[in-house]
Amino acid sequence: MDKNISNLSIRLIEQKDNEQVEKLILDVMGEYECIGVGYSSSDPEVKDMYTAYQGERASFFVITDEEKIYGVGGIAPLSGGDEDTCELRKMYFYQDLRGLGYGRKMMDLLLETAKKSGYKKCYLETSSRMKRAKQLYLKYGFNPLCGQEGNTGHSGCDAFYIKEL
Repeated sequence: MDKNISNLSIRLIEQKDNEQVEKLILDVMGEYECIGVGYSSSDPEVKDMYTAYQGERASFFVITDEEKIYGVGGIAPLSGGDEDTCELRKMYFYQDLRGLGYGRKMMDLLLETAKKSGYKKCYLETSSRMKRAKQLYLKYGFNPLCGQEGNTGHSGCDAFYIKEL
């Protein structure tokens, strides 16, 4: 475990974070064999997450000790969805951060941010291989859906959830 893991904060992404955020997303998605077309790891925004989340009603956060980024997560309007629905996007953590409560901290922050941004529902999609993430989503009251909503382009995802805010 990293020596600075106990001294972490969550803050909005900054331009300087782009390279580390891209690496984290690709590393974690690779760990779950979720690389390639149909997965969020292939989204063009991964190269410049800072710019991608500067739009209205979008926010992206990093968990950091100001040297290394250990986790990320964001919300943005659901592409192809109604204006009341946001999508929880790219919530990923390095292995050494998992199980320490940061998933709950990030989820609390994202859901509160979504409410403050005027969203009524939060949608997410993931891979069933991400079992601990699924447990977190269910604990937070996300309900499984039979299929995909919106137009995310993530055909590789096989688990879909929605939560009333």
